[in-house]
Amino acid sequence: MRRLSKTCGKTVGAKQTHKLIENGQAQVVYIAKDAEERVTSPLLRICEEKGLEVVYVDSMKELGKACGIKVGAATAAILK
Repeated sequence: MRRLSKTCGKTVGAKQTHKLIENGQAQVVYIAKDAEERVTSPLLRICEEKGLEVVYVDSMKELGKACGIKVGAATAAILK
């Protein structure tokens, strides 16, 4: 996965991502394949309801690195 630009609007983490989806501010949602289902299931449901694109990333470590953080990330979103 390519690195998400520091200049593009993004958010990292399930709570922040969920909030942006609910507010209609998310454009694309990234979900790590190895993230816990209890974390990702609610996001997948709301993405389906809102018709948002979901991109799966192989691991939390890879998604965190792409977001420019030193820890893993279960989810991230690009803002509109």
